[in-house]
Amino acid sequence: MGLTSNKVLVLAILFAVLLFVGTVWWWPRLARRNWRAVSGRIGLLLVTQVAIFASIGLFANQAFGFYASWADLFGQESGQGVVVYHGGQGGSDGGPLQVVSTEPVSVSGGTRPTIGGQIQKVDIVGRTTHIATPAFVYLPPEYFQSRYRTRTFPAVTILTGYPGTAAALIKGLHYPQTAHELSKNGQMQPMILVMMRPTVAPPRDTECVDIPGGPQTEKFFAKDLPDAVSAHYRVGKKPGSWGIVGDSTGGYCALKLALHHPEAYAAAAGLSPYYKAPIDPTTGDLFHGNKELRNSADLRWFMQHKPAPDTSLLVTSSKVGEHNYKETLKFISLVQSKHRTRIASIILDSGGHNFNTWRREIPPTLQWLSGRLSDR
Repeated sequence: MGLTSNKVLVLAILFAVLLFVGTVWWWPRLARRNWRAVSGRIGLLLVTQVAIFASIGLFANQAFGFYASWADLFGQESGQGVVVYHGGQGGSDGGPLQVVSTEPVSVSGGTRPTIGGQIQKVDIVGRTTHIATPAFVYLPPEYFQSRYRTRTFPAVTILTGYPGTAAALIKGLHYPQTAHELSKNGQMQPMILVMMRPTVAPPRDTECVDIPGGPQTEKFFAKDLPDAVSAHYRVGKKPGSWGIVGDSTGGYCALKLALHHPEAYAAAAGLSPYYKAPIDPTTGDLFHGNKELRNSADLRWFMQHKPAPDTSLLVTSSKVGEHNYKETLKFISLVQSKHRTRIASIILDSGGHNFNTWRREIPPTLQWLSGRLSDR
């Protein structure tokens, strides 16, 4: 049974309840002061608390999608690694994007693509970076309707935080459902959503950096990903057809990619982002002594020392509950001093670094992106 299985969660809760009842039942028999009774009390309390914490952890993982599998949890995942092709092409037909499966969107009438759209699970192989990673692509209902058969659509790359799972963007943050509702109500134009993790070299957190001698993650998102998607789907070809959004680590990546590559992304939104790539055990050495690379990964340094790029940014935070509030205000002020880069913000009165906060920010974020992207 998988880590995210409902059966695992139910069994863990049942086991914790049984241990709690057993502790209450056996406690009078273990009330003596000999070493066996004391050891029994300690053992029962320890096992019961571990079971309770395990149940809470499994429930939190179900709700927020931190880890997709047991291997992912213990840093031993094998299904979503980096595949490097030497002198060959990925996929059986050499294409950079392969559709693995399809599923309906969880909306009224969602079983029919012309009404609910469709979610396609895909495998993508970067032509230049040779990074291979899975993703989910949401196609709006209009994509399947005959009157739009020649129309192209804007596309938005959507990134999770770290470690995160791409499925959480669908099940936890409800991006396809929200896009469907907004488009149906005329509040945004139909858009293709490409949903994935920024962690394309798991379990390492690359922070969307082109690591010297390592994964060229920034190049993958700036070049390979748009090229692969555009080659397979009807995406607008002109500059201004692509946007990008993410939360936490994904938010940092989104802002950085738009600042570094305005020719690729006309607009970017960072939900609860930070503004400088961290160095910690999950990232390892990202820069290998390359001072220019390290400085460029600091978005404030970039805005202060590089020409302002022609792109639009949106950042979000909360006055109470988010640690990035003061840094976000400083970043807004810095970008405002530049003329070519445009910035907007969503500042909530309160809201933590979690899915509930981001679900409140996603609808206006998608509307904002829609108003800045071209479908041609």
